[in-house]
Amino acid sequence: MPEPFWERPLATLDEAEWEALCDGCGRCCLHKLEDEDSGALAHTWLACRLLDCTTGRCSDYPNRHQQVPDCLRVTLATVAEYEWLPPTCAYRLRHRGVPLPAWHPLLSGDPDSVRAAGVSVAGRVVREDEAPDLPLEDFIVDWPGQWPRSARPAARRGPAKPC
Repeated sequence: MPEPFWERPLATLDEAEWEALCDGCGRCCLHKLEDEDSGALAHTWLACRLLDCTTGRCSDYPNRHQQVPDCLRVTLATVAEYEWLPPTCAYRLRHRGVPLPAWHPLLSGDPDSVRAAGVSVAGRVVREDEAPDLPLEDFIVDWPGQWPRSARPAARRGPAKPC
């Protein structure tokens, strides 16, 4: 059997294979705030105006760069630079030589497995153009930068707790 494309080195993937690595969680579509003094990033629950907050997917993916000029493209050249990518991101994982988690649609065969694992932003965020009028600091949350407990690979879960 040939090796699945998602297990091959990233540099060998064609454009369709590269795009298929994205699990569609929508976490990269959330706005982040950077502390001017420390450079630390804070995640928010404010999403790009193109994000469909029900599905967690971009509503105009093919034209996103024309619609949102500052939408960043994750490429082989930029994946190492983008420290803000969520820890669950397939591009980030594969760049580091880590296998895809079982809930990834390429392994599960189900695009809804991302939501079922608690990784997707679906139902947890609001688009920037529909957000309440609050100071940006009121939108800061930790979860986009963390592994959901239920989605963590067994090695990340730690030892079982005694009964």
